[in-house]
Amino acid sequence: MVMKNVKSVNYWQIDHIIKQISEKKGVVILPSPEAWGKFGWVKKYFLDKPKEGCFIWVKKQIDFPLFVRVSIGTKKIQQELQNLLIVEKNLKISLQGACNSLKKNLCGIHKAQGKIILKEDSALKYNHSHSWDQKDIVESNYEFILEKNAKLDYTYKNLFTPKKLKINTLLNLFEGASCDVKITVNGVQTKAEIQDTLVLREKGASGIIKLRLVGGKKSDISAHSQILAVAQSRGHLDCQGLLVDEDSKISLTPRLICQNKNAQITHEASIGKISEDELNYLRMRGLTQNEAIKLILTGFLEIK
Repeated sequence: MVMKNVKSVNYWQIDHIIKQISEKKGVVILPSPEAWGKFGWVKKYFLDKPKEGCFIWVKKQIDFPLFVRVSIGTKKIQQELQNLLIVEKNLKISLQGACNSLKKNLCGIHKAQGKIILKEDSALKYNHSHSWDQKDIVESNYEFILEKNAKLDYTYKNLFTPKKLKINTLLNLFEGASCDVKITVNGVQTKAEIQDTLVLREKGASGIIKLRLVGGKKSDISAHSQILAVAQSRGHLDCQGLLVDEDSKISLTPRLICQNKNAQITHEASIGKISEDELNYLRMRGLTQNEAIKLILTGFLEIK
C-alpha cells in the first residue's frame, strides 16, 4: 500500500521507525519516549516509560485535521505503542487515525494502548480506521477522559480484520460531558473480542455507544458493552449483529449498572441475518448475489 499525500501526515510510523513528524503551530507532536523525558507532567498518563508511540498535545485552536498513521511492514514485527492525546480547554479538533499492515502474510502483532484527554469545553471528532491481513494479531486498549462539558464524536472502523482482534474502550465522562461512539467490525476469518465501558461519573453526563458487527466467513465475535451511571445522567447502548456465514458466531452482552435514582440508561441489542426480501429486490435490479450481499453489508456498517 503506497502512502498518498505524505506531506499531510502529522505522525507516520512503520514498524518501529518514525518516518515523519510534522508539527504545526499550536500543536506539539513527539515520540512518546521523548515526551516522557521532556514533560514530567505526562508521566501520570502513562502506565510506565513508553518504548514507542505518539504524543500529541493540542495547545491552541487549529483549522485543519490532524492525521496519524501507524503501519507494520516487516514479517513477524511486534509493535507495543503507548499513545497520548491531550486537547486543551475550549478547542475543537478533528483527528484521523489509520493503522494497517502494508503487505500480506506478515504475521505481525500490533498492540496499542493510551489515553485521550479532553479538557473542559473541548471537542474532538476522531475517525479511527484499521485494515489488517488475516494472519495479523491486533490489540487496542484506550481510555477517554472527558472533563466538564467536553464532547467526543468517535468512530472506529475495521473492515479488514486480523486473525485475532481485541478492542477495549473505556470512557470516563464528567459534569456535562457527552460522547457519541460508533464501532464497526466486518469479521472475516477472525476471532474478535470487543469490550466497551461508558462511565457517567458526574451530573449531566450523557453518552451513546453503537456497535455494528458482521459475522462473515469463519468468524467468532463477542462484544461486552456496559454503562455505569454514578450520577444523574443519560446513556444508551445500541448493539446490532448480522450473521452472514453458517460457520460463524456473534455474542452480544449489554450490561447496565445504575447507582443514581435520577439516571436513565437504556439498551437495545439484536442479531439477525440478511433479509431475503432485500436480497431478492437487489437481484431483480440486476446485481449478482455477491454484489447484493456486499451492498447490504455496506449499508449495515454505516452508522449515522
